[in-house]
Amino acid sequence: MILTEFDYVRPVALDEALTLLAGAPGARVLAGGQSLLPDLCSGADRARLLVDVRHLEELRGIARTADGLRIGALTTLAELAAHPLVSAEAPELAAAARANGDPQVRNLGTAGGNLAAGGRATDLPVAAIAAGAVVELAGPAGRSTLPAERLAVSGVPDGAVITALLLPPGGRAAAFEKAPDRATRYPLCAVAVRITPDGPRIAVTGATARALRPRGVEERLREGPYTADTVLAAFRAEPRELFVPGRGTSAEYLGHLAGVLTARALARAQALA
Repeated sequence: MILTEFDYVRPVALDEALTLLAGAPGARVLAGGQSLLPDLCSGADRARLLVDVRHLEELRGIARTADGLRIGALTTLAELAAHPLVSAEAPELAAAARANGDPQVRNLGTAGGNLAAGGRATDLPVAAIAAGAVVELAGPAGRSTLPAERLAVSGVPDGAVITALLLPPGGRAAAFEKAPDRATRYPLCAVAVRITPDGPRIAVTGATARALRPRGVEERLREGPYTADTVLAAFRAEPRELFVPGRGTSAEYLGHLAGVLTARALARAQALA
């Protein structure tokens, strides 16, 4: 086992944490540690400074606002999965949190860390993208926001910290489906959907290089109906290059799996509506 040498700092406020991150290129934020600590052990990450934000209360809490729900970045996946407001108003997010890892991971892993990890191995990004969520950031230039869909492309800016996830209202007609890799519990394919007046918002991960919206599928399904046949046909029309083979799977299989999971999710979302 490799464990790199690093310094550890426990700032008393978010502003202090941002100052530390700005002054030490390559510093890492320590929240739940479910991705960072294994990477340090394996040598995949060689951070020299860990900035521990786990005790900062300003990054916690779930509350309804005039614009929807505000979910603090340090909210654990277990809290997210069990919270009645999230279950009622963003069921795809609650389901994604429940599907993530195992109880130990969910008790320590955080919403902000799951979003920051991105890639093909986390579940929350697709739920946030399907919900049209916005990520709130604090960084050297002050406070800012970034659409969850954009965060999946660019990642967290250098020196910035995710402070909250902001979800718009009207998300009861939404659902999440996942086919996990049995060895790792990472998503072989995971899908989140939200039905809106403009048609379905769909996000896919695991089967693709990153969490993304298959906009061609959304356009083909805009007028409905959301039957298994129409959903599978919409995915068959997507370029095979959208789906990235791996772990013994082909692009054709992953495209079909994404269609099956999307059809299930849309059926559940319609039932909730």
